[in-house]
Amino acid sequence: MRLQPHRPSLEILSGESADVYFVRATRILEREGLDPIVSMEVFSRGAGILCGIDEAKNLLAHVLEAADPAEISVEGLDDGDDFVAKEVVLRIRARYRLFGLYETAILGMMAQATGWATAARECVEAAAPAPVISFGARHVHPDVTDVLDYAAIVGGCVGASTPAGARLAGLNPTGTMPHSLVLIFGDTVRASEAFDRDMPPDVPRIVLVDTFKDEAEEALRVARALGDRLYGIRLDTPSERGRVTAALVTEIRARLDQAGFSHVTITVSGGLTPDRIRYFKDEGSPVDSFAVGSHISGATPIDFTGDIKEIDGVPIAKRGRIPGRTHSPRLKALDLAAWRDS
Repeated sequence: MRLQPHRPSLEILSGESADVYFVRATRILEREGLDPIVSMEVFSRGAGILCGIDEAKNLLAHVLEAADPAEISVEGLDDGDDFVAKEVVLRIRARYRLFGLYETAILGMMAQATGWATAARECVEAAAPAPVISFGARHVHPDVTDVLDYAAIVGGCVGASTPAGARLAGLNPTGTMPHSLVLIFGDTVRASEAFDRDMPPDVPRIVLVDTFKDEAEEALRVARALGDRLYGIRLDTPSERGRVTAALVTEIRARLDQAGFSHVTITVSGGLTPDRIRYFKDEGSPVDSFAVGSHISGATPIDFTGDIKEIDGVPIAKRGRIPGRTHSPRLKALDLAAWRDS
């Protein structure tokens, strides 16, 4: 999977979202007539599932567009690659004033998205072979929900709840129905029948069954009403009612099977973490898929650092680092032209 090329926002391109000291450094170098060709390497002190680097490549493709091709090169890993602590994931060679202003943006794109992708991978590994869906959009600012859901998919989620995030990953959004719909109709079956009437045929009929009645009772009522059209049910029982338990899932599965609805899938959501997912797996609970929100959206960013390692071909480094380019055999050369939008 690769992020689709797009023009970065005005705030990023103008430098308004950069740390002010990079703005000041660029102005000083311009006034002093200095603009050497530098090699900058980006690495992290931690390990994880890389994400956001494709967005960084997209930014570099735009800001380096007018540069002399002989003076620039960009090498990197890709979204979805795993990496180890201190491994170089991105190397930029260009005149400093062309890209130095964007160090804040490049590191930020990667830090947040890599944290989300890594947390998603933790859930995916705990749930395997059952799929995981990203439901974390409500926990972050709406301006970044697309990046969150894209990162979750990079981390291994099979889908995401927002159209914007799914679109970035080249998928259709995944979701069921909100409790508000059931509450407004006043009955789960009535809400499910309206959903079935009004949604396009390609939207899976997945119904929440924890709003008004016992979940097993509601699952059977909905299954009898929709029959073969019902794809699945989602359990989101709140903590005030004891949350979703492995025993509850097992009971619902048995009752659905006994009534002839073995085709109906069961999705579990609500405060899921890798440990909670493993609880269902360890209990042998027949969960078909998991919907995870805050564990992914609340993941701690994985910090990245950018170091200049060469200036005009001469090895250099700050104290504590080794001067010169780091041996990084996994880096791949980037075709900048392929990352610019048409």
